[in-house]
Amino acid sequence: MPSTPAVPESIDGYIEAFPKDVQGKLQRIRRTIRRAAPQAEEAIRYQIPTFILHGNLISFAAYRHHIGLYPVPEGSAAFNRQLAAYRAARSTVRIPLDKPIPYSLISQMVRLRVMDNRRQAKARAAKKGK
Repeated sequence: MPSTPAVPESIDGYIEAFPKDVQGKLQRIRRTIRRAAPQAEEAIRYQIPTFILHGNLISFAAYRHHIGLYPVPEGSAAFNRQLAAYRAARSTVRIPLDKPIPYSLISQMVRLRVMDNRRQAKARAAKKGK
């Protein structure tokens, strides 16, 4: 009977499971997210690295040919045009491993997600207060 792969206990454990070149990209994505959302907590959710701030903020995962980020916020027309090259679904982007990683675009994504999550948290708190 085949064994199931172990669920990583930390983002470090998740990243260590990949080849060195991919590890470097994942670590830099992690640092990019951390800089854009320094208050966010790190966790493993759904077996992938997730940052939490007023709920799930952003998750990333490595695959054979790309790195996925979820969920992707809506932004300005210019932001959405930049993101179009990577969009795989409405709330998913796929960044090919054989292309340069758009770290500044990831940073913008995270900042937009922080604003969205804070707005939603404020609305929930206001609704509870009624």
